[in-house]
Amino acid sequence: MAHNHMNLRNTKFKKNFFKLKLLFYSLVICFSFLYTFYYSFKGIKKVSNEEFINLLIKSGNANVLSNYKVPNLVNMTMKFILNIDLTNPKTILNSSILMFGSNNKNKSITLEFNDDYSNMEELQSISDHIGDPSPKDVNKPIVYIYNSHQLENYSNDKLDVYGITPNVMMASYVLREKLNEFGISSIVEDANMSDILAKNGWNYSYSYQASRGLLEDKKKNYSSLKYFIDIHRDSVGKNYTTTIINNVSYAKVLFVIGQDYQGWEANYQLVEKLNNMINDSYKGLSRGIMKKSGINVNGVYNQDISPNCILIEVGGVENSIDEVYQTMNILAIILNKYIKGE
Repeated sequence: MAHNHMNLRNTKFKKNFFKLKLLFYSLVICFSFLYTFYYSFKGIKKVSNEEFINLLIKSGNANVLSNYKVPNLVNMTMKFILNIDLTNPKTILNSSILMFGSNNKNKSITLEFNDDYSNMEELQSISDHIGDPSPKDVNKPIVYIYNSHQLENYSNDKLDVYGITPNVMMASYVLREKLNEFGISSIVEDANMSDILAKNGWNYSYSYQASRGLLEDKKKNYSSLKYFIDIHRDSVGKNYTTTIINNVSYAKVLFVIGQDYQGWEANYQLVEKLNNMINDSYKGLSRGIMKKSGINVNGVYNQDISPNCILIEVGGVENSIDEVYQTMNILAIILNKYIKGE
């Protein structure tokens, strides 16, 4: 009996030892695997927003990053399942394998189209001001593009690993380049709206006042300016802000018109013509025209400065920069036809 009992103990010890041995080797293999991939991804090139815009414009879509070192599926999987970024080995020690998903900083937030920009603190944790990627001296610009809410972001899915944060400023720069290709001289406002608010001690409800000062300044300094375009993005789901035309995915557009100033009808007539031109050639791309007035809304949006002031929402928080890029192509085509009277 004692002999059998000893055999049972030895067998149990061997099984436990085998399990420990298996666990040890599994951990060794796992960490070897992680560090192997870490060093293979160590060369991933971080791309600034400004560099990315130039790549986007030159190559036509965000997939130009494949020319750098695209992270493989394993890295994305590890980030999702284990919250470990193989390009940052510190996350192996700092993360629990029970924590699912990537960190919150890179997640898009949901916000409504609003007049006071009250979510700015949240947006600042996600989105960044973008400097002009290709500054040029322009003598007689016709179109002035700006963003009263510069930090409104788009989806950074598959781009966050490169440090890229797509937002409406990126859309503005793309539109400028497309218009310039048509021979329509255009400029983009790259002054930091957040700094202007802070400098004047204004809260977020003064966003349109901040952009108004810039708009009036540009209008004064460039007598050639005729069109003023304020680009935003919406907060509704992607099923509302996306359309497929000829197998190409686009971010839908929505025109916004304030009615709390005299002469708003002239601005409405302009966007109505643009909206009709879009519907005639690219049915489904426009969500229409939204009129805004009354209590708790701005109702002006600086559109009293000129009958050619346009506020347009391009896509939504879940749209990719590829989809926004495709829409900028169409907007440039439409604006080119309208401005040249074609």
